[in-house]
Amino acid sequence: MNHAGFRFYAQLKDFLAPERARNGVEHRFDGNPAIKDVIEALGIPHTEVKRIVVNGETVDFTYRLQDADRVSVYPAFSSADFRDSFNDGSDGEPRFILDVHLGKLASYLRLLGFDTLYENNYDDPDLARISSDEGRILLTRDLGLLKRSLVTQGYFVRNTDPPQQLVEVMRHYQLSQAPRPFHRCLNCNGLLAVVDKAVIVDRLPPRTRLHFDEFHICQSCQKLYWKGSHFQNLQAFLERILSSV
Repeated sequence: MNHAGFRFYAQLKDFLAPERARNGVEHRFDGNPAIKDVIEALGIPHTEVKRIVVNGETVDFTYRLQDADRVSVYPAFSSADFRDSFNDGSDGEPRFILDVHLGKLASYLRLLGFDTLYENNYDDPDLARISSDEGRILLTRDLGLLKRSLVTQGYFVRNTDPPQQLVEVMRHYQLSQAPRPFHRCLNCNGLLAVVDKAVIVDRLPPRTRLHFDEFHICQSCQKLYWKGSHFQNLQAFLERILSSV
């Protein structure tokens, strides 16, 4: 039986048992499997891998593992690495799609102005297809979902607390300079636009009609926004998040 030695670096160690993370992995195998399949069998989603070095030479996922290979596997380390993978048109910022378990994180990302798809009825094939078709980064806590071959851009969210998830994602993609708060609809991800009060006055609650004059409307779902009592709380929340990134 053949064998190869693997070492995983930085945050890739999150997916390994402590001993394997510390000492590396000696893997036994038959034939010459694709290195992508071996890495995923060892527990690392291919979406988390930026560079693979075998016996001192960089290879891609199609490389066929050979007996006695020594393999080093690296994640992306810099904002340049991450931005190389952004595929969202001309503005250079990432677009996201989130699985059903990350609804609160989706709202927070939209609050910061990031293009974020989320529907609680997306199943795994939907998520993989949309991520691939639209060049969206798939955020999930489902390792199996990230191992689907259609998914080329994805990240396993380590934290379970939504505010900490937001900090984690922003640190991971180095987005501290990218937010445009209150730019997107929290309900549907549509863009917001200023709307004249006279146009929507019949939709306003009486007290809102009396005390507020500045309004925004979602260009997709027509939801209205104004700086009510919750606005200062949202601002304080965003300040705490951005100071932690």
